[in-house]
Amino acid sequence: MRGPARFGSLLPYRLAGADVLVPARRGRARRRPDATLHVMRAMQLQQVATLQRDGRPLVAVALEAPEPQTGEVRLRVHACAVCHTELDQIEGRVETPTPRVLGHQAVGTIDAVGDGVDGSRIGERVGVGWIASACGECRWCERGEENLCPEFRATGRDCDGGYAEFMTIPAAFAVPVPDGLDAAHAAPLLCAGAIGFRSLKLAGLVNGQVLALTGFGASNHLVLALARARLPDSPVLVFARDPDQRAQALELGASWAGDTHDEPPTAPDAIIDTTPVWETVLAALERLAPGGRLVINAIAKEPGDRDRLAGLDYPSQLWKEKEIKSVANVTRADIRGVLEAATEHELRPQVTELSLDDANQALTRIRFGGFRGAFVLRIADPD
Repeated sequence: MRGPARFGSLLPYRLAGADVLVPARRGRARRRPDATLHVMRAMQLQQVATLQRDGRPLVAVALEAPEPQTGEVRLRVHACAVCHTELDQIEGRVETPTPRVLGHQAVGTIDAVGDGVDGSRIGERVGVGWIASACGECRWCERGEENLCPEFRATGRDCDGGYAEFMTIPAAFAVPVPDGLDAAHAAPLLCAGAIGFRSLKLAGLVNGQVLALTGFGASNHLVLALARARLPDSPVLVFARDPDQRAQALELGASWAGDTHDEPPTAPDAIIDTTPVWETVLAALERLAPGGRLVINAIAKEPGDRDRLAGLDYPSQLWKEKEIKSVANVTRADIRGVLEAATEHELRPQVTELSLDDANQALTRIRFGGFRGAFVLRIADPD
């Protein structure tokens, strides 16, 4: 079988005897003695298009379960969280070769390894984030900034991701998941949490300084929890257009919540923006305290209101040594850091679980509103 087939057109079948080593393109894969390869279910992006309210941008297909190559592991995926970045991929703002299986917040169990990987990792529960690989040798990698590596490869963009029953990843980029975190709550931490963790670090705040968040989706609701744990004396303000998101922010411990252009009770020392638009950037710059920093946590911005940038007012929005810092990708250290913080402070994302077949529903609800926290696709129960 070489091409995809729709769900239901093929039943799982045995590609090789359970005790037979199946040749990979480079080397051979090792797996559990009782493991059997299947035609796996997956949700695949086949073409770029503008997402409509009734849209189904991903197609349910059946594919051969991948074989781990040299240096890789294969995961039996338990859960994969849904990210706004996948909207950017679907609509073409983040260039993605098609066909492609999306998903870069996957938790699963290693069930096979390729040559050069310690077989004792079989059975290990790991998480996979946006970072699929980096060269490890460039000046950015050498100073711990692998997220800036010119050879950075992204899960679900440059290789197939976790909207499937199985996926492969270089072994060095499969991060162990602590035992205290179940798959559904660990999954959003791998991107929304990790990028929020990195954003909070880049904000450069000390305890007691004022933090503001613009937008209150999957990432910023985790930033709020992290900030309350790590900066207990820092008020956290939230700007959000959606009244329900403002109410949620207050429920989760925000000191204040208002609309995008509302006047906060005090000028923030740092603002983390996670929205897909430019209006919030200009509004945030106007609200920043002198010497404050705006951290833009978005892989892409939608072009619809880009013309607003022509109205940038230097005296009120940039003067007095205000800074703008963008966040680019994540490192493995960010993923490990947020998993450790979640374990230490007993932080758990607010999640809504759906089936793999419901991936399109999750994407449209993120695009058009009507959700809280993060959506997680439950793909397989742990062994």
